[in-house]
Amino acid sequence: MSLVLHSAWRASGPYRVRIALNLKGLAYDYAAVNLVTGEQREAPYRAVNPQGLVPALEVDGHVITQSLAIIEWLDETHPNPPLLPANPLDRATVRTMAGIIACDIHPVNNLRILKALAAMGQDEAARNEWVTRWITEGFDALEALIARHGQGWSFGEAPTMADCLLIPQVYNARRFGVDLAPWPAISTVADAAQAHPAFAAAHPNQQPDAVNA
Repeated sequence: MSLVLHSAWRASGPYRVRIALNLKGLAYDYAAVNLVTGEQREAPYRAVNPQGLVPALEVDGHVITQSLAIIEWLDETHPNPPLLPANPLDRATVRTMAGIIACDIHPVNNLRILKALAAMGQDEAARNEWVTRWITEGFDALEALIARHGQGWSFGEAPTMADCLLIPQVYNARRFGVDLAPWPAISTVADAAQAHPAFAAAHPNQQPDAVNA
């Protein structure tokens, strides 16, 4: 099986998928997409992903887009180690954690939205306030869930899909100067990830297209 990940070093979606691929022990080729110059909107990449977003995972000529779809496909086709629990209620809890990030934090804070806010006249301070607001609301909800279900990781004693999404969002929070002190359970997971080779290898600074890393 041949895997090609279309990725951008600091983008959250590809970061999630890199973590999942590493946790599964899967080798892949890295195809960089420069979001700053708009490469994602050009015809060659649109031929890969008509939506013009990253990530996209090529699998033997097939293309999967959307990070959660990719991670779930990885878990279905390479079940060990599992990224979702066996119990349906537990799986729903992990998907809830992932959904808070993928649906309620990240979409309103990504590069497209920040550029749109700038075009509407919002200065950097206002944009940072916007980002902090949605991270704070989402992290407040996640903290309660992780404190209830986590045992070193977001759910239980081993990384799950929730951690694949949480760690890139922690990275974003730190980029924007959000203090993690109010969320000790999240901070515990972040510390565990920092020491885990799969997460360390997926870090933006370790990617071939990293800028000033």
